[in-house]
Amino acid sequence: MSESEFMRLLEIEFEQRSPTRVAGSIAADERHHQPWGLVHGGLYTTAIETFATTGAFEAVKDSGRMAVGVSNVTDFLRPHRRGRLAVVATPLQQGRTQQLWQVEIRRPEDDKLVARGQVRLQNVESG
Repeated sequence: MSESEFMRLLEIEFEQRSPTRVAGSIAADERHHQPWGLVHGGLYTTAIETFATTGAFEAVKDSGRMAVGVSNVTDFLRPHRRGRLAVVATPLQQGRTQQLWQVEIRRPEDDKLVARGQVRLQNVESG
């Protein structure tokens, strides 16, 4: 898969990619700030969608399908200014036609939750 400029800006690093767990980290610094000096909530939403979709794809790729997001709900829990953030995604439900994944974004230095979210994905035929 080729990586878009948008994905490069996030500096995503995957440590684990499997059908039941996706773990890694994202960049979160002044490049990702909203006008008031905090990381923009869109960064968290994007990370949640990316990690959930990666795991959902891993779960269905061998069957010739892919997973596409149909719903993304993100809760913003703490402000963050700079420093990489740890991201972990795990499935809550994996069915024949849909999957539901939860994702947590934490500060590595104190393990405090910065944001969390859920993504519902539809399993569809590739191509």
